[in-house]
Amino acid sequence: MDIKQYVSDKAKKAKAASRALANCSTEIKNNALFKMAAGLEKESGMLIAENKKDLVAAGQKGLSKAMIDRLTLDADRIKAMADGLREVAALPDPVGEVTRMWRRPNGMQIGKMRVPIGLIGIIYESRPNVTADSAALCLKSGNGVLLRGGSEAVHSNTAIANILSGAGAEAGIPEGAVSFIENPDRACVMEMLKLNGVVDLIIPRGGEGLIRMVSENSTIPVIKHDKGVCHVYVDCKADAAMAGEICFNAKVQRPGTCNAMETMLVHKDLGASFLPAMLDRFMKAGVEIRGCAKTKTFVPAVKAATDKDWDTEYNDLVLNVKVVDSMDDAMEHIALHGSQHSEAIVTDDYAKALRFQREVDASAVFVNASTRLNDGFEFGLGAEIGISTTRIHARGPMGLEELTSTKFIVFGNGQIRK
Repeated sequence: MDIKQYVSDKAKKAKAASRALANCSTEIKNNALFKMAAGLEKESGMLIAENKKDLVAAGQKGLSKAMIDRLTLDADRIKAMADGLREVAALPDPVGEVTRMWRRPNGMQIGKMRVPIGLIGIIYESRPNVTADSAALCLKSGNGVLLRGGSEAVHSNTAIANILSGAGAEAGIPEGAVSFIENPDRACVMEMLKLNGVVDLIIPRGGEGLIRMVSENSTIPVIKHDKGVCHVYVDCKADAAMAGEICFNAKVQRPGTCNAMETMLVHKDLGASFLPAMLDRFMKAGVEIRGCAKTKTFVPAVKAATDKDWDTEYNDLVLNVKVVDSMDDAMEHIALHGSQHSEAIVTDDYAKALRFQREVDASAVFVNASTRLNDGFEFGLGAEIGISTTRIHARGPMGLEELTSTKFIVFGNGQIRK
């Protein structure tokens, strides 16, 4: 069978299953999620063995440390995937929720009801946990899902998808509702992007190149999980100890993630008191510092930042540092170089904090908290399908509600249009 036929058949089967899934009860969906979680834990050893095949291949291909970190599965990460499924099961089912009702002068009652989007295509790189997270959220929100992971994780993703689909079928989920494209040929992605009328929404998760390719080639609506060029601005009114902990966490805790800080902006009044000790702490943690000219006057040993650096998502222990004259300068830098993902200010000035939140354009804006907290789990949404940096339909961490649309429901007693 050729690739076009292979992908089309997968998608059509998943589409048919999505229509049946939309009418499944909350009890059936939750039971499926619990069975899926138990299946992942039961097969933990097999999953780690399959993952090792991907890790060996990744090493041979020379993938970066950040990519290998995203790819790696161990007992703790498998347990976290299973826990994520159970957490989604514990969340309220959004399907069928009536969000608003009102009565017209003619006595007609009108409401808005949450409904599944349909069949969602997920195209992603590296992280095997995306397979479980995406399946869980789509299932609970009544959507079928067509998964296509990167070739670097094909063994891990295939094993996870098989466990999930098998457990779902045992629980009464329509066969094909969780579908995975096992073929690693890149042509599968291009065929998937042409299936308008079958696939209702595409969500890409990965690097800048993947996002651009999907956006430019898809005939299906796309919600982008774009790159994360995130900033923390340390204001002149910041508590230095708090700022140090927030900035260190934002960069070092897990640098390979999209919500890690890539540029630290520091008010000029803190240059002498804050920067030397802060940068020393970063460098002792293995962080390479690239600074502006003013940064180098306070810490001459840092590498000079280039124009390109300010727009780069490193996903690694590399940090840009810029000394700014004011919060306005910081916000101007963020407007020019940010990716509208996650931005933060550290300050004790309440008025400044509110202005920063109001004026900075991003999916999440933090006051006195790390950008690493822009996450569905941390926000109480359960596992997330991604962090949308688009403005249409959904923005920020996408949980269950963001995976539904609405329809109008109308109750009448004989009304007609005159």
